[in-house]
Amino acid sequence: MLPPGSTIGILGGGQLGRMLALAAARLGFDVHIFADEPDSPASRVAAATTVAPYDDEAALRAFAGAVDVVTLEFENVPARTAGILIDAGVLVRPGAAALATAQDRVAEKTFLNRAGVATTPFAAVDDEADLAAAFAVTGGPSILKTRRMGYDGKGQARVTDETEARAALPAFSGAPLILEALAPFTREVSVIAARAVDGAFAAFDVCENVHEHGILHVTRVPSAASAAVQQQAIDATHRVADALDYVGVLCVEFFVLGDDRLLANEIAPRVHNSGHWTEAACLTSQFEQQIRAVAGWRLGPTTRLADVEMLNLIGAEADAWAKLAADPDVRLHLYGKRDVRDGRKMGHVTKLVRRG
Repeated sequence: MLPPGSTIGILGGGQLGRMLALAAARLGFDVHIFADEPDSPASRVAAATTVAPYDDEAALRAFAGAVDVVTLEFENVPARTAGILIDAGVLVRPGAAALATAQDRVAEKTFLNRAGVATTPFAAVDDEADLAAAFAVTGGPSILKTRRMGYDGKGQARVTDETEARAALPAFSGAPLILEALAPFTREVSVIAARAVDGAFAAFDVCENVHEHGILHVTRVPSAASAAVQQQAIDATHRVADALDYVGVLCVEFFVLGDDRLLANEIAPRVHNSGHWTEAACLTSQFEQQIRAVAGWRLGPTTRLADVEMLNLIGAEADAWAKLAADPDVRLHLYGKRDVRDGRKMGHVTKLVRRG
């Protein structure tokens, strides 16, 4: 167990790193941010910051020597970055296996299926010649996605047949792709959970999510999914965490079909947007849970104190901060981003409904 006063390194300087740094400070830890841009939201609440490219070996080795453990706020950390830090003798949690799995959508879905967690049919697409065989697997309307990177609806296109897919290919500039069958879902849910160094597992209540334009719009808890479906989602997440020998918080997103079957969509090896509500409505937030796990502490209780709705503030929606701050029924959290842009997550508001 790392004692208070230890330093936790965080790869990434965005809003998730910022909220992790705030949670770490509350437990008595210092935080050292490693980011590739100056004046990041996380750096302004951290004890120290290194600004350097993620492949700067000298900067990474110096960073490793200044911290007691390293975690991350985004999954697309270059594999070489994690390798340099591990070679320098510092623990990286979650580990390289989890990152490698989550960074490639084909590897991710293959892993999920091997772990006994169902997904939509999928196939790798390296070039136009692969399309016919890929559509034979998916069987109809599908989503063509980059295998790596891409988030909030970016790096993907809906296609109904091989002809549409062929027309969409140039927009991907030759990147390796995956074709995924569309899931006829009735709702989207996610499980935010944590696994400790000793294998202890703790899940928060299942979240129900609504996306707009590929970006998470609102999360509601409790989910309207049946109790049996929610338990299946938690059990599947537990299997994923154990199979990866995971340490830290992770999110697994699921589609719920009309017959109550569950299909996993993706794994996020980090704290997650759909878990922001835990900050206002749980005894332990997902951010504190991450710090506890990577520091080797016992996981905190995930007890939910209220029903909750979390709404993302996208772009200029955050300009209503004064009105939102004056509303006694919501809690406002702004991310400290300097520039407002369309499609950019600027903050969130959480509305609690007390039970009993």
